[in-house]
Amino acid sequence: MILLAPVAGIGRSTLALLAGIGRMTLYFLQTLAAMLRPPFYIKETLHAFWTIGYNSLPVVGLTALFTGGALALQIYAGGARFNAEQVVPSIVAIGMARELGPVLGGLMVAARVASSIAAEIGTMKVTEQIDALVTLSTDPMKYLTVPRVIAATLSVPILVAVGDSIGIFGGYLVGTGRLGFNEAAYLKNTADFLELWDVTSGLIKGAVFGFLIALIGCYFGMNSGRGAQGVGKATKSAVVTASVMILASNYLLTELFFSA
Repeated sequence: MILLAPVAGIGRSTLALLAGIGRMTLYFLQTLAAMLRPPFYIKETLHAFWTIGYNSLPVVGLTALFTGGALALQIYAGGARFNAEQVVPSIVAIGMARELGPVLGGLMVAARVASSIAAEIGTMKVTEQIDALVTLSTDPMKYLTVPRVIAATLSVPILVAVGDSIGIFGGYLVGTGRLGFNEAAYLKNTADFLELWDVTSGLIKGAVFGFLIALIGCYFGMNSGRGAQGVGKATKSAVVTASVMILASNYLLTELFFSA
């Protein structure tokens, strides 16, 4: 029996993981169904746009700015080994648009928004405000989840576009001010090598990441335990799960968009 204890522990963990995936899948399907039927809470959706999108601009912008500058330095240092320093503008632009802009922007939004949503909805559950909504014949899924999911799905691509621009600008500042690139040549190389699909693929990733961030935050908030400890655990689980899902879905989308 002692030898079977570790195996039993692995089995319990596996079953718990599969059960969690099943519950989240059902929540995902319920959210999609709720998005297609009235009523639609426009005021709540606009408020979610403000809190998720506009209030996330500073952290996304600063992250992109410093990432673009660091990327320019790294590419220049690596390219110098092969006398290929001139690739800095094009690689910075492509790297920010395809990968770093969407992924880092998504992770920053996940850290800020998924935790906030989970804590807010979890606190509402603990204080029985969700039960009060049901008593007032208001569907919590429609009132709490759908506005946040719609707002995140539409606002994160905008944040990604802004982050891409700021990140490329950060690379431009470092390239022209620190690495000695000609300003006009830097801009020309950026424009010549950056294609529309590079930008579009990043925006699609941003929409998927936004959907996942809001969905996961709402799910863990709705399923949080009682008390402060339960809300804290739900917040932590929301951030960790959202971050892992962003990285996993990024690989799948990259494989879909750019596989040979």
